[in-house]
Amino acid sequence: MRKPLIAGNWKMYKTPQESKAFLEAFLPLVAGHSRDDIALFPSTTSLAHVLEAAAGSNVRVGAQNMHWLYEGPYTGETSPAMLAAIGCDHVLLGHSERRLYFGETSERVNLKLRAAISHGFTPVVCVGESLAERENSQTEAALREQVCIALRNVTPNEVRKLVIAYEPVWAIGTGSIASVDTTAEAHAIIRQELEHCLDKETAEATRILYGGSVKPENVAAMMQHNGIDGALVGGASLDPVVFAKVVQYA
Repeated sequence: MRKPLIAGNWKMYKTPQESKAFLEAFLPLVAGHSRDDIALFPSTTSLAHVLEAAAGSNVRVGAQNMHWLYEGPYTGETSPAMLAAIGCDHVLLGHSERRLYFGETSERVNLKLRAAISHGFTPVVCVGESLAERENSQTEAALREQVCIALRNVTPNEVRKLVIAYEPVWAIGTGSIASVDTTAEAHAIIRQELEHCLDKETAEATRILYGGSVKPENVAAMMQHNGIDGALVGGASLDPVVFAKVVQYA
């Protein structure tokens, strides 16, 4: 069985002090929650503070991005070795905002995925179609291409921790959420491509999350479908009470 994962992506929000205040309020609300895995992805300056505050709890902590090399003259970047040194165990790769605003390509996602694997991280690889691709019936092609390129030169045994996050670009931060049927269809395409690129066992074991305007009001309907294995939450993860409600969907 695939244990659901509810993850909060804080993007470029929260100072270290605000991050610690969030954890002080949030951890008691989800203490003892074991039905789902829980993860937070704070900004780089808050990462060490969140790791310290979450130590010993049921909340895992990851980075929003990383370089693929161990070290080098790459101003502004963070290496996998640096993240491992502070105890980070998850990393987001290829988020649509990275692709849109910073030129992140699927080829670079592949390099980062391979680095994440070599450092023992749980990689959360984000894929999703744009509004234009959906309107032009290119959703399947876009998803298959992003998954296929991300998994180049990767073996099934190497990606036992892999998580895929399906985030339709047109639903991120817009208030519009993909329907359960639309999401389930996209997840099925992704799982088929995982089987094609890896094998059936790995495809069936890989968790595929939904992301895009997830809120307490809509998460339960998504989670009722057995092909949807969790949620990558943006704005609703910034408030500890609201995010706890997302985690505790009925």
